[in-house]
Amino acid sequence: MQLGLITGGDGWHVRDLQRAAVALGHTAHLFDFRSLSAIVPSSSTDALFKCDALIVRTMPAGSLEQVVFRMDLLHTAASLGVRIINSPRSLETAIDKYLTTVRLAHAGLPVPRTWCGQRADDAMLAFEQLGGDVVVKPLFGSEGRGMMRVSDPELAWRTFHTIERTQAVLYLQSFIRHPGYDVRAFVLGDRIIASMRRYSRNGWRTNIAQGGYGEPFALNAELESLAIRGAQAVGAVAAGVDLLPGPDGEWYVLEVNAVPGWRRLTDVTNIDIARELIAFAALR
Repeated sequence: MQLGLITGGDGWHVRDLQRAAVALGHTAHLFDFRSLSAIVPSSSTDALFKCDALIVRTMPAGSLEQVVFRMDLLHTAASLGVRIINSPRSLETAIDKYLTTVRLAHAGLPVPRTWCGQRADDAMLAFEQLGGDVVVKPLFGSEGRGMMRVSDPELAWRTFHTIERTQAVLYLQSFIRHPGYDVRAFVLGDRIIASMRRYSRNGWRTNIAQGGYGEPFALNAELESLAIRGAQAVGAVAAGVDLLPGPDGEWYVLEVNAVPGWRRLTDVTNIDIARELIAFAALR
């Protein structure tokens, strides 16, 4: 199989995929998202489009035009019969927290109460309606970066007006009082290939990138169903799904990452996730 890895460099995940591809007898080609170009009419001889499958390993920041063009290239590849993990439509959904939450809710999955808007004064009203204790998140973002918990009205006013002045979208979720951990499940197709429980060292954020730590955790049937249905709701065949326990034993689908990392998950579980992903990409 001729496999394309769409990257933003040659980081650990790219090297892990290259290793797994070679071990399984495939050839891996690297394509930096920022250097991609195209000719019209499109030709199946173009390097990107002659691959049998593409794995998207990053979604680098860029202008609106740059991001739209990159997604256009993925849509073009898909129209030419290239298998893409994940599909451009699922990437467009999962990268947008509001749209992801909408799709999860419409699929009947439990999500935290959420408000999204553009004006600080409206956000102040939502702050009260959400219980006066919220998590403010960037609409686009990952690894817990840019998130903050706000429970003081004065700090809320200052935060919301600052965000409004940057012309960013305000995205607020009710803070869920949890027991200090959440669960990350790696969904591949219709199964869970690895999962772990992530604990916070300090504070409320459990993200490994923010100082949390993980341990192996076997999902029961309920949690497996939530994770798989969460990935399906955004159309992703490979996804990292975050599940959060509530104070009364209930569970919430918190996030669906369609460009999931697995370095810490591999360390915790000793499962060769890269090999699983390459083998899945080779299926036709």
